[in-house]
Amino acid sequence: MFERFSRRAREAVVDAQLVARQTGTATIDTRHLVVALAEAPGPAATALRDVGLDPDAVAAATRRELTTGDLDAAALAAVGIDLAAVREQTDATFGRGALDRAGRRGRKGHLPFAPDAKKALELALREALRLGDKTIGSGHVLLGVVRADCPGGRALERALDAGGTDVVSLRTAVEDHRRAA
Repeated sequence: MFERFSRRAREAVVDAQLVARQTGTATIDTRHLVVALAEAPGPAATALRDVGLDPDAVAAATRRELTTGDLDAAALAAVGIDLAAVREQTDATFGRGALDRAGRRGRKGHLPFAPDAKKALELALREALRLGDKTIGSGHVLLGVVRADCPGGRALERALDAGGTDVVSLRTAVEDHRRAA
């Protein structure tokens, strides 16, 4: 399927792997794709801008979500642990971000796709076919992420909601950009 990807879409997948490495995760999920798509110039970032979002802000918020790990502040607070205080003390002792880095080891070689990323890439192909395109572009990948029930799609939905817009507007922006190209 990757042979049908445009250069920008391929670059987004490679960049998603870099984001996964930077955040210390063992697989590439849709949040990594969202960061890669938002940070790179192209139809996906342009569509985000067209609906009033700052692609850099979307990428930063999604990166924060990726680096907070599995620590649930509310659950820890229920048993009397103040995560903010633990994080502050850990940062003071071991340096900024130490708690987030704890236990993460860099993987060498190719990182596999998580099931949600595989599904989003499959849906990107379906979006390209639906629109009658021969190649899968970064806009199609963005539409695949939005269409999939996945963490990256939910991150995008939160950003869209906070920006006063919605998925329909984003879909329209991607399709309008595609027609203009």
